[in-house]
Amino acid sequence: MATDSERSPVHRWVFWPAASIVLVFATFAIVTPQAAEVLFSTIQTSIVNTFNWYYVLIATFFVIFCFWVGFSRFGDIKLGKDDDKPEFSLMAWFSLLFAAGMGIGLVFYGVSEPLSHFITPKPGVTGSQSLLAQQALSQTYLHWGIHAWSIYVVVGLALAYAIHRRGRPISIRWTLEPLLGKRVRGGWGNLIDIVALVGTLFGVATSLGLGVLQISSGLSSANIAKPTVTTQLIIILVITVLVLFSVLSGVSRAMKWLSSINLILAGLFLLYVLAAGPTAFLLREFVQSLGNYIQNFIGLSFNVSAFTGKAGEAWQASWTSFFWGWWIAWAPFVGIFIARISRGRTVRQFVVGVILVPTLIGVLWFSVLGGSAIALELKGVSLLRSDGTVDLDGSLFALLAHLPGTTFLTIGVIIIITIFFVTSADSGALVMGMIATGGDLEPRRWARVFFTLITAVLAIALLLSGGLKALQTAAIIIALPFSVVMLLMCWSTYIAFKREREAHDRAQRALLIERIGEHYGLEVEDQIEHGLAVRTPRWLRRFVRATPRSLTDAVGIITPNVDTGAPASEGASMGGADTGDSHDGGTSTGDTGADGRATGDASTAPHTGVEPDDPGARS
Repeated sequence: MATDSERSPVHRWVFWPAASIVLVFATFAIVTPQAAEVLFSTIQTSIVNTFNWYYVLIATFFVIFCFWVGFSRFGDIKLGKDDDKPEFSLMAWFSLLFAAGMGIGLVFYGVSEPLSHFITPKPGVTGSQSLLAQQALSQTYLHWGIHAWSIYVVVGLALAYAIHRRGRPISIRWTLEPLLGKRVRGGWGNLIDIVALVGTLFGVATSLGLGVLQISSGLSSANIAKPTVTTQLIIILVITVLVLFSVLSGVSRAMKWLSSINLILAGLFLLYVLAAGPTAFLLREFVQSLGNYIQNFIGLSFNVSAFTGKAGEAWQASWTSFFWGWWIAWAPFVGIFIARISRGRTVRQFVVGVILVPTLIGVLWFSVLGGSAIALELKGVSLLRSDGTVDLDGSLFALLAHLPGTTFLTIGVIIIITIFFVTSADSGALVMGMIATGGDLEPRRWARVFFTLITAVLAIALLLSGGLKALQTAAIIIALPFSVVMLLMCWSTYIAFKREREAHDRAQRALLIERIGEHYGLEVEDQIEHGLAVRTPRWLRRFVRATPRSLTDAVGIITPNVDTGAPASEGASMGGADTGDSHDGGTSTGDTGADGRATGDASTAPHTGVEPDDPGARS
């Protein structure tokens, strides 16, 4: 392992500007939390009112772009060298994608989001309880499904191509090299990495803030501690100490094992809820809600609550716009992760695997947890607060109170969230260190410590200046500049793939240029000069195959080449030996097949301009 002195130093034109932006933001929020809360609310309202349509449009554009690239002529481009094999088996790769898709967010919103959409439907949505329940799950799938992972694919695909195919460092700036050229090494590249680094900081801090809110609510449900600001600060400090221990001790292998164990625990928890809850209903609801999501996908994708006034704008800010902003801010982190594990995959495999597998897992997660909560509400068992509203922080624990082994489940969920908290913070510090150093795989330890601490400070600042509202605002704000970078990534990726495909086409033409002139020029002219049909009707080929040789000899039927559909030569008949090419009068004494027909010998037959296996022979 390299020592600190041997590793690359931080890139000062990326590290210090990004650190300064975050420190100024955090200091303002901590020193004047009330003023910060008012400012954040004003900024969020302005952005949502002005750019709500923009967030929805670009998120849908990313979906279209990803599937177009994956299923176009670029789909077979390999993310690596031509002879590279996938680094991970298919099942191991899917498991790692599942690890990227699972996290604090799924645990936090697993019950609360579907329940919120059911109790307080999107403005303009009305109907029976069954229709509202269906709409609630479909809306949740929209926020956590194909759109979210398409946003990650845009960054991950561009990075994987730059890293594995072009051999570039792991840094966001290199995704735009096909578009900007050498300018990515200068000021433009620095600006791109600054935006990516700040976005990652806010994205990780948002996730940690959500985790703190839910852990404190879980401790309250277990009668351990009340969910106060003091409790939340203590939780952040404890988690930060655990992350620092991981960073300073270098127990990265232990963290990987811990992350894998946590995924197993999350899977077991999901299976337990499925088995202990209304199993048959949940399975039926999973199938039906998945179909409804697919059926209404286009309408949901473009819905911006345009006809519901202020209520629609407020709803968009709290849900759809927040999620699109959060995914965009989180994209550099997840993009680097999925790019790193995808060497040797093709573009098509990358797009299909990264989008569809985590989406199906997410749909299953929400259909079980959210479906269980909705099933209780339909039966008249309330999981709401006394005022009839949904407790976003504590709705999961309210559900657990209606399942066997409540205390055991509550403690288990707190452990799952805590491990997600630690592993996300540790991985986030590593990724941010890589961006700040220009792509160093093992950033200096002090840099990782710095990003661990500054993430904790930012999470504290956001909680003090408005809690969940401030977390949502931070994600929406930082997504605005980075969304422009992502649009440029799409353009840059298209340029890179187009250049590679053109290079392959030129190489093939250069390799076959002599054969192209011979097969697709002379042969066609030869047939036209002799008045021969380019194609023989299928019925005639079948008739010739089925007709005895003696009869065709007697009536003088011209022999068609039954394999290619072209006549063998002018005046040739079915009887006797093949007379070869009519131009040069050459002959070939072919072998006689079992049916008495001449099979010919390719080695002795004169050249006719059509190779036996050449696809041009069928023209």
